[in-house]
Amino acid sequence: MSIKELVKQINAKKSFLCIGLDVDLNKIPEHLLKEEDPIFAFNKQIIDATHHLAVAYKPNTAFYEAYGIKGWESLGKTISYLNEKYPEIFTIADAKRGDIGNTSAMYARAFFEDMNFDSVTVAPYMGSDSVEPFLSFEGKFTILLGLTSNKGAFDFQTGISDGKELYKKVLERSREWENSERLMYVVGATKAEYLADIRRIIPDSFLLVPGVGAQGGSLEEVCKYGITEDIGLLINSSRGIIYASSGTDFAEASRAKAEELQKQMEDILNKR
Repeated sequence: MSIKELVKQINAKKSFLCIGLDVDLNKIPEHLLKEEDPIFAFNKQIIDATHHLAVAYKPNTAFYEAYGIKGWESLGKTISYLNEKYPEIFTIADAKRGDIGNTSAMYARAFFEDMNFDSVTVAPYMGSDSVEPFLSFEGKFTILLGLTSNKGAFDFQTGISDGKELYKKVLERSREWENSERLMYVVGATKAEYLADIRRIIPDSFLLVPGVGAQGGSLEEVCKYGITEDIGLLINSSRGIIYASSGTDFAEASRAKAEELQKQMEDILNKR
C-alpha cells in the first residue's frame, strides 16, 4: 500500500481510525470460547462490524504469541482475512522488534513476506543497522517508536543528551537512514503537547497515535498539533472499542464506539 492509497481511504471514510486487535481470552464474550478458534472468531466479527469506519487494524502480536502456536495461527488467519476481504485496509503488526541487522532482516521477512502486513512497529534503540533491514521492503512501512504514551517514557525518551531530548535526536537521525521515506512514527496521545516540536522535525510523516480513550489522550489536542495536509495521523483505539460489551452484542457495541470516534474525526476534517 502507498501513502497515496492510505490518504484516499481516509478521505473516503472521513476517518483516520486504527483499531487495535489486542485479544485477551479472559475478556472476550464467553460464548465465543466454544468456537474452534475463539480469537479469530472475535476478530472477524469486530472487523466485519467496523471496517467501514476504520482505515487500519493493529494486532499487538504479544496477545497472540502468549497462546503459542494456536495464537500465532489466529494472527495469521486474521491478517489473511483482512488482506483478502478488505484489501484497502492498512495493517500494522505491533511487534516492537529491533535487533542486529541479520536478525532484523528475518523479522522483516516474517511480517512483510510471510504474513503480508503493510507495516510493523520497530524500536530504534540499537540504531540504523537494526532498522534499515525493515526499510528495504518496497511498499512496506516501518513505524518507529518515537515518543510513547507510557509513564516510563520519561525514564529515557525525554532525557537530555548533548543539550537535546533523546527522542528528538532519534527523530532527526532517522531521517538520514536509507529509505527513510518509508518511516512512520509512534507518538502517544498523552504526549500531545510535544507534537508541535515533533512536527518541526518530521512535518509530513504519518504518526501512529495510541492512547486516545482508555489512556486519557485527547483527539482534539492531537489533531490541533499533529494533523497535516495529508492528515498524517492514525489514531489507535483498542480496549475502548473491542471490549465495549462482553455480551452477544459485542460486535454491534464495538461498531457504536468506533462510530463515535469516526464522527469526531469527520467533524475535525470538515472544519479544516
